[in-house]
Amino acid sequence: MHEPETTTVPTVGVTIDGVPVTVPVGTTIYDAARSAGIDIPVLCHNERYDPVGVCRMCVVDTGGRVFAAACVRPCDDGMSVQTSTPELERSRSVLTELLLSDQPPRESDPKHTTTADNKLLELADRYGVARETTDLPVGAGRGTDVSNPVIAVDHDSCILCDRCVRACDDIQGNDVIGRSGKGYSTRIAFDFNDPMGSSSCVTCGECVQACPTGALTNKAIRSIPIRPREQLEAVESVCPYCGVGCALTYWVDRERGAISFAEGRPQPGSQSRLCVKGRYGWDYSASPQRLTKPLIRVDSSYPKGPLSADVRGEGTGKRATKDTRPGKDRGRKPGGLVDYDEVMPHFREATWDEALDLVARRLKEIHAAGGPGAIAGFGSAKCSNEEAYLFQKLIRAGFGTNNVDHCTRLCHASSVAALFEGVGSGAVSTTYGDVANADVAIITGSNPTANHPVASSFFKQARRRGTTIIYVDPRASTVSEHADIFVQLKPGTDVAFYNSVMCEIIRLGLTDPQFIAERTSNYDALAATVADYPPERGEQITGVPADTIRAVARAWGEAGSAVIYWGMGISQHTTGTDNARCLIALCSITGQVGRPGTGLHPLRGQNNVQGASDAGLIPMFYPDYQGVTKESAREVFERAWGTSLDPNRGLTVTEIIHSILEGGVRGMYMLGENPFLSDPNTNKVRKALSALEFLVVQDIFLTETAEFADVILPATSYLEKDGTYTNTDRRVQLGRKVLDPPGEAKADWWIVQEIARRVGLDWNYGSPSAVFDEMVPLMPSYTNLSHANLGSSGKLYPNPDPEHLDGTVVMFDERFNTDDGLAHLVPAQWLPPKELPDSEYPLVLNTGRLLEHWHTGSMTRRSFALDAIAPVAEIYMHPKDAADRGLVHGAMARARSRRGEIQLQVRISHREQQGNVFIPFHFREAAANLLTIDEVDPFGKIPEFKFCAVQVEAVGTTA
Repeated sequence: MHEPETTTVPTVGVTIDGVPVTVPVGTTIYDAARSAGIDIPVLCHNERYDPVGVCRMCVVDTGGRVFAAACVRPCDDGMSVQTSTPELERSRSVLTELLLSDQPPRESDPKHTTTADNKLLELADRYGVARETTDLPVGAGRGTDVSNPVIAVDHDSCILCDRCVRACDDIQGNDVIGRSGKGYSTRIAFDFNDPMGSSSCVTCGECVQACPTGALTNKAIRSIPIRPREQLEAVESVCPYCGVGCALTYWVDRERGAISFAEGRPQPGSQSRLCVKGRYGWDYSASPQRLTKPLIRVDSSYPKGPLSADVRGEGTGKRATKDTRPGKDRGRKPGGLVDYDEVMPHFREATWDEALDLVARRLKEIHAAGGPGAIAGFGSAKCSNEEAYLFQKLIRAGFGTNNVDHCTRLCHASSVAALFEGVGSGAVSTTYGDVANADVAIITGSNPTANHPVASSFFKQARRRGTTIIYVDPRASTVSEHADIFVQLKPGTDVAFYNSVMCEIIRLGLTDPQFIAERTSNYDALAATVADYPPERGEQITGVPADTIRAVARAWGEAGSAVIYWGMGISQHTTGTDNARCLIALCSITGQVGRPGTGLHPLRGQNNVQGASDAGLIPMFYPDYQGVTKESAREVFERAWGTSLDPNRGLTVTEIIHSILEGGVRGMYMLGENPFLSDPNTNKVRKALSALEFLVVQDIFLTETAEFADVILPATSYLEKDGTYTNTDRRVQLGRKVLDPPGEAKADWWIVQEIARRVGLDWNYGSPSAVFDEMVPLMPSYTNLSHANLGSSGKLYPNPDPEHLDGTVVMFDERFNTDDGLAHLVPAQWLPPKELPDSEYPLVLNTGRLLEHWHTGSMTRRSFALDAIAPVAEIYMHPKDAADRGLVHGAMARARSRRGEIQLQVRISHREQQGNVFIPFHFREAAANLLTIDEVDPFGKIPEFKFCAVQVEAVGTTA
């Protein structure tokens, strides 16, 4: 771990209210006073934002001609400051009264009547002034804006402190809020004075968290009132969505058994930031569609198969009745959810004992008849580390097979394969926040503003401070607008592009020869390979101008520190492992690993995909990536678990689907996974699920996959249980129970343990912490960690002293985790995708996420805010591609491939390259994976979600 260099910082001495204070040069009077425990009132200032001195509430007397704003005035050596003279207090009192005269009455103030923490009213009470007693003219009538589903704007409450502007610009980097008007009519504005709900606002809520008055406030969700904090219970937890793992506080109304609102809280990674999903997307747990009792399929619903028209592939997506909700009158099924009325009659309620006994008996029978290979399990990256550990332990120790996998197979399996091969570790080598120390950052194959929005805010901040951002992607997502160099390459040409960049770096002599000689192997073979990809050839393959390739090579090669962040645009290809090999090589030949601001960071997709992988929820590794084929590793776990273990690698997600169709796997346990929508080639998955002899599904909602189940077990959401989660930075954090589970729903770890007991395992864990205590001795990377020392902000691993240290930020400073300590450079030749466009299917389909939604939509489409903002399945098309097909914005189109077809709405988008279309995969009524191919990367076994050939045409066109 890199220790910060110690340098002597010049200081100045000041006296504040008679108290001598020594502070570093450049420290403001406000910060110096705080360090001495002296309070100076503020309105416009917050230490999270750059000071601007707008409100003048913090003025102090420095002996000068005029009072100085403490938040912007730096301390001078020998300065004497008074912070609360009668004159100063009179100035603050008058200013408070002036501001208060335009405010709504206290009894109708939007903030006072909710969280009751209006900072201006607090000052009014301090100075004994009131709107009702002022002699000043009382103003009103600047208007309100309630167009956003979860944020209310009251312009009469605005004091023009600009905290919302700085929150939006300086923290989130979204640049949506400014000012409009002149004089008294001046007010905050969204974009070009648009209503907030129709502006480019992404509803992150940072402005609400920043606002000191009632100008920006949260609206109540699901009719749960927003109340003062002292009337609510604060529960610190972690966001359940992407791998950034933002720390938040839920304010819980115990009287109603519900969450009132959520806020970001301090943590070294997320630093109090949230996105729309974290701040407003938690109410799915209160959905009336939650599963609350165990369910068993009725005899009359055999032979088994899909139960609803939509899952059978017969649905039209049309509604029987018109939906009059705002934004929902587009002729599609509201919410796009499983029709409970259609599916539930095929199941009957059961007791927990009956359901668990049946699960254990049937799985044991299949195991006895077909052997270990007849059983397989899909775990979940949404569950905790403890639950992932127990699930893989059950499959391995209870059924003697390594046929256990989870969604990492569908997101970063190829990245992990390349990282293990290249550097000996599948985890990131630095954090997303370390971009602040980088001269250059490449963001490639990722749309972090949608997929990892809080991480993207750090990328945008870094760029403003001088980091050169190079964005490489086929789509011109919003990240491209913040890039210094935008590389819009053709889909599936990443290997050619990075080989060309490395070829040019070597030609220019911008490699790090010492690093190559001392810390890498196989450089000569790599150099020979990339020599065949000069920028001119790179341009022919990728469509990127040779001069742009040269500019990227020079920027990267000349950087003192440089880091790469990548997403599933790199990994979700049949060449995904080769793509990641190129990124490893690019960092290695330039020595850009092992120092602050350098390294390799695959941005992890789900909240606990890193932790689930760490905990062994993959078929080729025990916990902490100890190979199942390695005898020494196997012996460790055989001793710990008291049983013999399978010495062979298990089947991956996609291989299990193939095995079912070939009569291999016959019984499955699925925990929190929905392969019907998440796996490629949905028609093939439908056949496989129908062919299973026995399937148990454990989930919080009735999913499409659950329609094929014999038994459905109602689980708890992350809000209803304790456990640890590991984010993309390697930060292990505690998720704490916020609410009681509905009905008879049980925590996943409890259910897994009960099944384990019934199949003959002697388990007796009393809590998730007991499971964690068993895990840690078996996982060297987690050494020294415990529930007790994770604290409120978690800890990075590896961590030599979690009682006193946050953990290791930068890895590989001296050696890599490979057997020889070297980075293994693996040359890669560019290969075209498996399915190319032709005259029948001339367009290239790319799939991915939207900011507001999450994977198969089972959570986010049951969230009021998220569904209200993005309710409709859309296909994003280049204007010319749409015009050539007679399609206009908002029209219904049919997208078809060699595997199936879907109908969805057209969205004209200048972010797409001509010849390419983009479809989010969250919408079951337009399931993108009906179209995708199931070809996989030969190393990572990951499907090619990012490239297949399609045609798009107007609905009614003859195919």
